[in-house]
Amino acid sequence: MNRFDIAIVGAGMAGASLAAEIAGRASVLILEGESQPGYHSTGRSAAFWSESYGGPLVQPLTSASGSFLADPPADFSAHSFLSERGALHIADAAGRTALEALAARFAGSPVRLEWKDRSQLEAAIPGLRAGWDWGLAEPSCTDIDVAGLHAAFLRSARRAGARLVTDAPLAQAERSGGAWRLVTGAGDFAADLLVDAAGAWADPVAAAAGERTIGITPYRRTMAQLRVAPAAAASLPLVIDARERFYFKPEAGGRLWVSPHDETPSEPCDCAPEEYDVAVAVDRLQQAVDWRVETVERRWAGLRSFAPDRLPLFGFSDSGRGFFWCAGQGGFGIQTAPAAAKMAAALLLGTSPDPMVADIDPTPYRATRFIG
Repeated sequence: MNRFDIAIVGAGMAGASLAAEIAGRASVLILEGESQPGYHSTGRSAAFWSESYGGPLVQPLTSASGSFLADPPADFSAHSFLSERGALHIADAAGRTALEALAARFAGSPVRLEWKDRSQLEAAIPGLRAGWDWGLAEPSCTDIDVAGLHAAFLRSARRAGARLVTDAPLAQAERSGGAWRLVTGAGDFAADLLVDAAGAWADPVAAAAGERTIGITPYRRTMAQLRVAPAAAASLPLVIDARERFYFKPEAGGRLWVSPHDETPSEPCDCAPEEYDVAVAVDRLQQAVDWRVETVERRWAGLRSFAPDRLPLFGFSDSGRGFFWCAGQGGFGIQTAPAAAKMAAALLLGTSPDPMVADIDPTPYRATRFIG
């Protein structure tokens, strides 16, 4: 039986980034149920980095990750993972209160939000329909190279000695003699510590290990790629409805990505988009802009998994059996990955936190916060 210090279940962004952080300081096994790491949520991201996304308690992890993503160490990547985009949060009369609440939530924080009037919104969003008269610009928002970042974390982990095993869904996990015995589709393994970085499957992995589940719920999020007329300008910002009913951003070749901002509870699965949700996305887009949708070129859906309070989970369970949570990272797991991995690594290894996260209080994210 192959024996490791730490086994990580899940090779998506959460598992890959944590493995890259701890490999070289411990022997690390990464178990991935699919043949391709990042097949589910990581591979279906809307691919933007926004400091306001996830709320004020997520923002410190996002902001701390920003410098790493913009200018990564030379031995990690030769290029930045971020590219300029900018965001506009827009509101009609019914959404003005929500826009004001957004501004109030981040008042005094490092997140810069700037009020824009109707003429400024029209200049940024050609074809904006009448009634959308209020906006908040978030100039720090960028696009993010998700695939490149994920590949770099996996490459860094393997270079430091981590072993990645694919097609290895976890079937059973038993604690015996101070170690975990792991039965997978790719064979049996053993590890001193077991990390649950399984995304939508986080609660089932915990249950398989005989651990108390948290109530992590996967939610389906739909995206569609459209061809519109006039073609979406490359300079178009990420546009987000203040009432969270839609968002859209340009893609290569004048195409547009749009989402109805849906959150439909789902079982852990290889989820597919519903035609109704795609239709809702198109309808809400056309309520905001006077563009003709020529065709829906493709559509997809991914699962975003949240704990009951919608904050991530980092830390050991209360069982004393060496079970560690790195889960519940919702839709912000990619943009927070560098800082989240460093915080989780310090908690997992019992070391001092990296300077990137030394000033961030891990208490809101502790894995035992739902006990009692």
